[in-house]
Amino acid sequence: MHDKILILDFGSQVTQLIARRVREANVYSEIHPYDVDASFIRDFAPKGVILSGGPSSVTETDTPRVPQAVFELGVPVLGICYGMQAMAEQLGGKVDNGHLREFGYAEVRARNHTSLLEGISDFTTPEGHGMLKVWMSHGDKVLEMPPGFALMASTESCPIAAMADEQRHFYGLQWHPEVTHTVQGRAMIERFVLKICGAGADWEMGNYIDEAVAKIREQVGQEHVILGLSGGVDSSVAAALLHRAIGDQLTCVFVDHGLLRLNEAEQVMALFADNLGVKVIHVDASEVFLRKLTGVTDPEAKRKIIGAEFVEVFQTEAGKLSDAKWLAQGTIYPDVIESAGKGKKGTHTIKSHHNVGGPAGNAEPEAARTAARTVQGRSPRTRREARFAAVDGVSPPVPGPGSGRADSRRSEARFRGPAASRGRDFHRDAAYHDRQGNRQVVVRPDEPGVRGVPAGEERRRDGRRAHLRVRGRVACGADAGLHDRALGASAA
Repeated sequence: MHDKILILDFGSQVTQLIARRVREANVYSEIHPYDVDASFIRDFAPKGVILSGGPSSVTETDTPRVPQAVFELGVPVLGICYGMQAMAEQLGGKVDNGHLREFGYAEVRARNHTSLLEGISDFTTPEGHGMLKVWMSHGDKVLEMPPGFALMASTESCPIAAMADEQRHFYGLQWHPEVTHTVQGRAMIERFVLKICGAGADWEMGNYIDEAVAKIREQVGQEHVILGLSGGVDSSVAAALLHRAIGDQLTCVFVDHGLLRLNEAEQVMALFADNLGVKVIHVDASEVFLRKLTGVTDPEAKRKIIGAEFVEVFQTEAGKLSDAKWLAQGTIYPDVIESAGKGKKGTHTIKSHHNVGGPAGNAEPEAARTAARTVQGRSPRTRREARFAAVDGVSPPVPGPGSGRADSRRSEARFRGPAASRGRDFHRDAAYHDRQGNRQVVVRPDEPGVRGVPAGEERRRDGRRAHLRVRGRVACGADAGLHDRALGASAA
């Protein structure tokens, strides 16, 4: 068995990045809701616990609380942002509802010589103070540390920016070490996991894949599984894992909603049915999807329509498979976290996802999510480790609702699909495909534009990252082959 780190999620938008940082240190981790019971925590037997950030305020009534078992387990605990505030308040400190939110870049002065930050800094001031470049996102702040804690870092606006109880190995950081904006964030999490928790660095993605395959076989036995396959990376990795585990016991349902890129439906069928030998049912539901989306402009409403229609089509096909006892779903952590807000205390909805709270919540077969429990399917490393050699046949991120978030008229869909396909081809030809996580073709009344979404973790849209040379080729190529109007090469 591998050493494990337990991450308790308080609703942060970037909780999944904590898990990624831990796994990058070759240590296994899992994310679970903050309100798990004491017996689960003890049975999980973590080498350490990380408390995520979140949108709540510890000064409010009915605020999310850290299970007391975490502080009684005798293992190191790291609180991040809200996790630090909750730790401080529950252990006897004082937290104030700050009048000014602090969001963005900050320079933090490290104080005292603590195990967590010793020797970690970005630069030194003329006075000899070690400084850290970090990313803040908070309103509340700790005014008084609990008994046993010492100051670990501070800023002018946040006098207690980090605190440490070295005897119990409890640490709190007001900033977010998990995001790339915190320059030494990886070093901080590695220090906590490897040195302070003493976890063995013996876990790799290949270990997970082997364990997932074994667990799927144990869980499913000789029964049959159905999977909703979009052709996107998440469901594709799930399909590859399931097919490796149970072979012909897996049946995939590929729903063509009419909003795919040019020839994408044929590519999905060729990749999975022809090349990989997966049983795939191809359902052309494009007319139904486009009819229901016509005239709808609100993106959230569109996601709900797309999700509901996916469920209806999927259930119809599942009903024809009398031997299917299991439903597999390739949903990754970010999608679950972004969709979590409604009806769940301590979380806010970022946006809903068509495959969260959809088929697995409504279809009749028992839901089995083993194949996607910890895989961040959009990671090229995951796909390589899964030996998913035909990765070039897989769509870039955001393939589910896809172009349904834009104008869903049949005329626009017919233009956008080829334009998006041309954009993808040019990015691949320019050896830019792996560095640019996605590229988006935006159709306006008179012209399309293309912009890139970086392959980095936060996926902030930044059209400037796309090479102008590539943009120009996309625009010219799309114009020559698809449209008789002049196209601008600028990002939409």
